[in-house]
Amino acid sequence: MPDKTAELIRLLFCPVFCGGIQMNNNSFTEGAILPKLLKFMLPVLLAMFLQAMYGAVDLLVVGQFGTDADVSAVSTGSQILHTLTNLIVSFSMGITVAVGQKIGQKRPDDAARTIGTGLIIFALTGAVFTLISVTGAGGLAAIMQAPEEAFDLTKSYIRVCGGGFLVITAYNLLGSIFRGLGDSRTPLIAVGIACVFNVFGDLLFVAVFHLGATGAALATVLAQLVSVVISFFIIRKTKLPFEFHRFDLKLERNCAKNILRIGTPIALQDFLVGISFLVILAIVNKIGVTASAGVGVANKVCAFIMLVPAAFMQSMAAFVAQNHGAGYTDRAVKALKSGIAVSLAFGVVMFFTAFFHGDLLSGLFSNKPDTVAAAWDYLKAYAIDCMFTCFLFCFIGFYNGIEKTKFVMIQGIVGAFLVRIPVAFIMQHFGGGSLFRIGLATPCSTVVQIIMCFAVCAHFVRQEKNV
Repeated sequence: MPDKTAELIRLLFCPVFCGGIQMNNNSFTEGAILPKLLKFMLPVLLAMFLQAMYGAVDLLVVGQFGTDADVSAVSTGSQILHTLTNLIVSFSMGITVAVGQKIGQKRPDDAARTIGTGLIIFALTGAVFTLISVTGAGGLAAIMQAPEEAFDLTKSYIRVCGGGFLVITAYNLLGSIFRGLGDSRTPLIAVGIACVFNVFGDLLFVAVFHLGATGAALATVLAQLVSVVISFFIIRKTKLPFEFHRFDLKLERNCAKNILRIGTPIALQDFLVGISFLVILAIVNKIGVTASAGVGVANKVCAFIMLVPAAFMQSMAAFVAQNHGAGYTDRAVKALKSGIAVSLAFGVVMFFTAFFHGDLLSGLFSNKPDTVAAAWDYLKAYAIDCMFTCFLFCFIGFYNGIEKTKFVMIQGIVGAFLVRIPVAFIMQHFGGGSLFRIGLATPCSTVVQIIMCFAVCAHFVRQEKNV
């Protein structure tokens, strides 16, 4: 059994993984591919849906009970925090892949050392991001060119939400560990708890106390804290498929190098891609507060219509990592094809829904006609992207799983800085300020990235056949 110190560390750093169920240690290296992949993906999808709800409720309630300035503040502030959070999520993919490979290679002790190293790395990272978001809130709002009437609200939202960054870091780190172990259900409990309390918090602070964007931020942080407290009392029943001791909680040089080698390119490309979307948001903010609010609403809708490909991306990385670690490359490639096929079917449905009925979707987040119209205009471009991301996201998950993370970084940077940002600037100057045309920058970049992914995949398959 783990010693008392290790148990205390688990209670302090792993609070969001709660529930009185035993860990599911799933092996992806045997059995029918699609059923296994779907069984693992569905809890991931549900967790991501709840996570999207967690973020969307802020804007939904503020859109109904606040002003356009409040909506703009939540839009800009949440996008900044999403970029920082996504950096943690992307970097933690190094944990998912590394742990998955150790499990696939039947080396649980190495998996334990990888987890111990990851806990220390990410605790320090979370502390740094807390400092940045709390002390630099005003500077971040200024960089984003937040509209004047929404500037102070944006700053307040960033500062309050930033105070809970350590909890966000713990959640995402442990989520990556559990997915690497083949367990996608345990993280679902934590985000479910946070989502429920966030809904109640938003209704209380925004609808009842009329605190606007600041109230939404308070609800977010308090919901995270409630999730931590509840998890603290019930995580004792959670069992790992291996023992985790105090001596595992240290910076193991080889484990750290492996995590950094896999995770850094993913984190860098996702961070730079996030920056590119912040640049687009800054372009839109210059148009005015209605356009800013509209894009904020559209982004929240996108969080839902992109759920299936995003869930496949995370699931694919864990599935492929285990099979690649075990030497089953053909099985990994078949999983890629299956994931694309299922994801594409959902993508077509989401395209028609968002393109032709985007006003209804946007109306869920705002009751202001001008904001809804702006959101629908921007959303039409993302509706097109729905069909393309079904390919791109599955490819990214596949390449992460086989450790080709440098290529993932390169294709992401090419799409962001050689296509997405230039096209957005061109559309701003020559597109008559149309949000639809500015939004087209995203599907344009996705097409270029897909072409790169297909080319590298063909080369990879040829190499494997020659081995």
